[in-house]
Amino acid sequence: MPHDELRALQEERLRATVERVYYEVPFYRRALQERGLGPHEIRSLSLGDLTKLPFTTKEDLRDNYPYGLFAVPLSEVVRLHASSGTTGKPTVVGYTRQDLDIWAEVMARALTCCGTTKHSMIHNAYGYGLFTGGLGVHYGAERIGASVIPVSGGHTKRQVMIMKDFGSTILTCTPSYALYIAEVMEEMGISKEDLRLKGGLFGAEPWSENMRTQIEARLGLTALDVYGISEIIGPGVAVECPAKQGLHIFEDHFLPEIIDPETGEQLPPGTPGELVITTITKQALPLLRYRTRDITALIPGPCPCGRTHVRMERIKGRTDDMLVIRGVNVFPSQIEEVLFRISHTEPHYLIIVERREQLDELEVWVEVSESVFSDEVKKLERLEYQIAREIQDILGISVRVKLVEPRTIERSEGKAKRVVDRRQL
Repeated sequence: MPHDELRALQEERLRATVERVYYEVPFYRRALQERGLGPHEIRSLSLGDLTKLPFTTKEDLRDNYPYGLFAVPLSEVVRLHASSGTTGKPTVVGYTRQDLDIWAEVMARALTCCGTTKHSMIHNAYGYGLFTGGLGVHYGAERIGASVIPVSGGHTKRQVMIMKDFGSTILTCTPSYALYIAEVMEEMGISKEDLRLKGGLFGAEPWSENMRTQIEARLGLTALDVYGISEIIGPGVAVECPAKQGLHIFEDHFLPEIIDPETGEQLPPGTPGELVITTITKQALPLLRYRTRDITALIPGPCPCGRTHVRMERIKGRTDDMLVIRGVNVFPSQIEEVLFRISHTEPHYLIIVERREQLDELEVWVEVSESVFSDEVKKLERLEYQIAREIQDILGISVRVKLVEPRTIERSEGKAKRVVDRRQL
């Protein structure tokens, strides 16, 4: 879609969304009135009207648990999803039939980017249930007309058998689980040539370019990043195209901004900050300027693929995942980038943070292969030193590195747990 047409569509949809939440959601009516805004005062994105709107946070959803931010009566809600609620009340997301249609549409676009057609066999290892991953992929695949195997997570040997016997061509799961599948394949004596995989969509956790290289080499497919967040719609907010130069945000449904997470000020393209999204077509749970806590940057300029939707960089981490070690901001993805470019290490690691005598200490456990672990002590010490030095070059702080035997670090069938923070803050 030409940029001028897209901008006109966005403004029309934004005005309709603001008007609807003003009249239908008391929380937003109060927030807008506190800013002196009525239902018809948002007119132009080019005039910066978006920044006049209030932010919405996860705490706002929890404060209005479970249905306080819904803009439609429950009789029009045909689906509910929710977060795990591990850090408090879960955030509840409602969908009307139109919301589900939009979700299917954006996920169909995402799956098409990784080569899905009506002839594809999609092995969907995202979890089904309150988590949005499984059903999001499912709807998109069915919209295309592809065949879906709703295998969900777990029973990895059976998954490998199904992929081989059913002829799966597209794999969808978290990137850490994709690597675990590759590891189990190797244990079972099944090679990538025994499968028919061609493409994969991987998301729900931050991952690195080097992790992509590992997945593509071990599974024999093209691996693309997909981004989503349950509060917005689930997977399908943005996706990489085959150019692999950033994720296209589906701007006809989601308005993106990047802000300084400390000041809330909007940042220009190219500057990293917190991703904020305003939904402009959602009916059941429309959100104004939702603070995702995900750290990224918008990429200026056109994409080689020709798509006109703006791109964002791969998610670097979350503001609430960021570790502050001796005054330095540390994201697990920074450590992962180092580990994955050093040979002899396996793609499994654990970051342990402790506080001793008021000083934060960072230790990284790194799995190495059986052949390396049984090597002479001096070689292991050299490898530990190399890893520690390269991490220190990136972070600017010293770390301890501990090489561990294969399978010491627990595997994940969903999102990988990378950090153990033992500090009493």
